[in-house]
Amino acid sequence: MTDREGERDHPFSEGEGFDDAYDEFDLDPPELGVDPAKVDPVDSRVVTDTLDRHSVDSDEVDASELLDVGLNYMQINRFEQATEAFERAARFAEDDRIEQEAWTNKGVAHAELEEYDEAIGAYREGLSIEEESEHAATAETNLAYALWEFGETAQALEHAERAVEIDERFAEGWYNRAFFLSERGLSEDALHCIDNAIRLGMRNSRVLEEKAEILEELGEYDEAEEIAEEANEMRERAEQRVMEEREEMTGQQAGGRRPPERDDVEVTDPGRAPEADDEWQLE
Repeated sequence: MTDREGERDHPFSEGEGFDDAYDEFDLDPPELGVDPAKVDPVDSRVVTDTLDRHSVDSDEVDASELLDVGLNYMQINRFEQATEAFERAARFAEDDRIEQEAWTNKGVAHAELEEYDEAIGAYREGLSIEEESEHAATAETNLAYALWEFGETAQALEHAERAVEIDERFAEGWYNRAFFLSERGLSEDALHCIDNAIRLGMRNSRVLEEKAEILEELGEYDEAEEIAEEANEMRERAEQRVMEEREEMTGQQAGGRRPPERDDVEVTDPGRAPEADDEWQLE
């Protein structure tokens, strides 16, 4: 590599400079002051985040729209962009409910990227806002899942239990609690929990497969086989529907027609179970 020192053909200006200080050119104005001891030098977002808070009026930002942007990214599997949208929604939100929902969804997006440490941090950030709100149960059960993936199995069960304490109608919470109890060999308690999830409307192949495994652990082989067969049939029907939809879309595109937009897709809180009938009873 050639040493080009002294060969610059663009020398700096040699003007007389300024007589007085100009605040506009101050490199460290008070509103952007940052304590270096509190900033991770590898955090590339610190300058952007600081500028956002001071250069953009929160009244000019609709946090709920940013939240929708993040959810749309989730639908098309653009999880990294989703994390950024959710974080900005949380930063600008003036409504605690929206802020908590944004942090919770940010955790889900990180989990999809298998960034469980970041997911855990996002869920805990959301729970620090309100521990008994409508989104708290979702945050707790998703936190339990992330902790499990991160190897913190004991904490995972604690948060799964916390989720159903907050909302006893939260089917996903009952399912996760059943899974963690089963992993610990507490099959009878696990069966009780997964039956509650099913009563609350969470009946799909994944849940039925888990119930079949729990029944096998309890020695209920005949019932386990019956449930496993039902799960398999349910999965095959779902796969058949997907194939039919793909064939239908392929045929429409081949004919030069634009496939119709789906109006049956609804984005909801991650992990939220479908509403069940009011008539139900926990064991």
